[in-house]
Amino acid sequence: MKIAWFCIPAHGHTNPTLGLVKALTDAGHTVCYFSFEMFRDKIEEAGVLFIPCDAYDFEMKDKENADRVGKDPAFAMELVVSSTLALDGMVTEKIAELAPDVIVADSVAYWGKLAAMKHGIPFISSTTTFAFNRYSAGYMKRGIGETLKMLLSMPGMNRQIGRLREKGYPVKGFLDIVQNDNDTNTVVYTSRYFQPCADTFSGKYHFIGPSIRPVREPFAKKAEKTVYISMGTINQNREFYRSCIGAFGKTDYQVIISMGTNTDHFDAVPDNIEIYQSVDQIAVLEKADAFITHCGMNSASEGLYFGVPLVLFPQTSEQDAVARRAEELGAGIRLSSIREEDILGAVTRVIEEKQFRQSAEKVAESFRNSGGIPEAVAFIESVGSQNK
Repeated sequence: MKIAWFCIPAHGHTNPTLGLVKALTDAGHTVCYFSFEMFRDKIEEAGVLFIPCDAYDFEMKDKENADRVGKDPAFAMELVVSSTLALDGMVTEKIAELAPDVIVADSVAYWGKLAAMKHGIPFISSTTTFAFNRYSAGYMKRGIGETLKMLLSMPGMNRQIGRLREKGYPVKGFLDIVQNDNDTNTVVYTSRYFQPCADTFSGKYHFIGPSIRPVREPFAKKAEKTVYISMGTINQNREFYRSCIGAFGKTDYQVIISMGTNTDHFDAVPDNIEIYQSVDQIAVLEKADAFITHCGMNSASEGLYFGVPLVLFPQTSEQDAVARRAEELGAGIRLSSIREEDILGAVTRVIEEKQFRQSAEKVAESFRNSGGIPEAVAFIESVGSQNK
């Protein structure tokens, strides 16, 4: 079977797919993965054919544009359409060469979904966040102001739809692009238990659980209790990190801080606190007793997979949805502020009050009991076989 796979230039959307695409290639299938040069090595490690998209006018790579997408629906639609049309010639040529039996695309790599529509190829959505419908969308706190803005911007959106139709994309409206329904074949990298409103999704949604890679660099536990702190790769909140250092410097905890691209330097760091640009997160979480997290879906899932209770400090609406669900299930508590006493108090609670660990372990059990990569492989094979 031949598979075309599309993803956006984001670690959190690429990493969960790598185990699955490797399993597909190990099963003898051909996978062509449309992505970006910064991800080439890890994608090619999975044994798939890498197709670079960098040479095209792909405006989503600009961080300022990426930040604006969530706030300006008309701009978001223009960006999706412009990116799709910029890639149109190359994608059309590659699809003609590959003749894929199925197209798999990240839930926000809309150009992949549009390519499937244009070329009449079975489509599967790869959803690395929660699956969203009109029920679970309540977890993304979209205010009335944003809804009104969307309604007011509709004429502009319709003009963008016209641009797609001119290039042969059979699109009726913007909802055709951005919204999946219960007839959409979908792989979701979480469990039904962790997924909000799971009973409102059809059997075409396969909740396979998170894809957890093996430990690469074993981690040494140096204290009875270990606290891991990570706010993702780009957080620059110096005050937050300073408060963490102040909060834990006089404790017996071993504290591991992964600061990502934060370039701040901290003097006189206590001996029990280790600061890194990056760590083997799986290795650390395997030994951690508490995890202060920005609630990115990958990070939260990895922590919960090892039964680690979370201290929740979301930075975006998507992360807030993850925090809300973890809080609902009793697997974590929100950080009320970045004052030292609040940080220390939250971590002390999730370590000392056993119900947090027990609730996190219940989520972990649901992850392990999901069908995992084998279920996803079988699902993709069944969809692809319909095109033969």
